[in-house]
Amino acid sequence: MAKAAKTAIKTKDQKAAAEAKNWTKVIKAVRSPKSGAYTFKEAIIHKDKVKDFLAGK
Repeated sequence: MAKAAKTAIKTKDQKAAAEAKNWTKVIKAVRSPKSGAYTFKEAIIHKDKVKDFLAGK
């Protein structure tokens, strides 16, 4: 039974899965001017806007 349920899920959401591939998780290291330590900014953004995020726009 479990295999039939997995197959049903895959066939229903193929369009949603294809759209999900256009998004990516980006992690940027940012140095704190006060302490000099690094912090990390994380965001899930569209793949077309990755360069803008890394540039700080």
